[in-house]
Amino acid sequence: MSESWPETPKLDEPPEDGDPAVDADAAVDDEVEDAVEDVAAVDDEVEDAVEEQEEPAAVASEHTEGEFLVPDGYGVLQGKPEGSRRAVGIVVGRFNGAVTSRLLEGALAELEEAGVASDAITIMPVPGAFELPIAAMALAKTRRYACIVALGCVIRGETPHFDFVAGEAASGLQLAALETGVPVAFGVLTLEEADQADVRIEKGAEAARTGLEMADVFAQLRAAASR
Repeated sequence: MSESWPETPKLDEPPEDGDPAVDADAAVDDEVEDAVEDVAAVDDEVEDAVEEQEEPAAVASEHTEGEFLVPDGYGVLQGKPEGSRRAVGIVVGRFNGAVTSRLLEGALAELEEAGVASDAITIMPVPGAFELPIAAMALAKTRRYACIVALGCVIRGETPHFDFVAGEAASGLQLAALETGVPVAFGVLTLEEADQADVRIEKGAEAARTGLEMADVFAQLRAAASR
């Protein structure tokens, strides 16, 4: 038996810089590192988007705080929402009826509270908001009503239909009031989405109050002018 030890195996020397194999491995490592960074960036973006969606949307305020004040020392002619001995005409669009029915309920409740008798109220349903102006004009021209309350609902869709209908309804109702001299109260909701109606449904009652207040101040004006 030989007493000599086996020769120690020779190890391959480490590859030197510039070796094609080394360069290929380094390139792969760089690509993997870049891919990991890209995934991390995407995760951050997704997380930010989720946080934004979870935050409650801020409701834009439609009014400023504080009350209107008239300085002392001036004559003031101001109406009150008084309904006794007054007749009121209501024009209401049937389109989006789930909303306009609630607007009508609010307006009728407000008129009753103000003292307007039920038999002194005439309700004229029309197809939609676009027909409100001509209906308001027709009622106002009879001279039987102290004021007209216009109620409707227009919801924005995917076409410019919303802009035309809402704009024409507003300008037409104003024209009816200007041409007849009979107050026409604007109670038309213009919504981006149907869900927005819930927080604005009091516009029906508000329109009723506005109509009665304008009718009262016009009556005071006529009385003052006849003295």
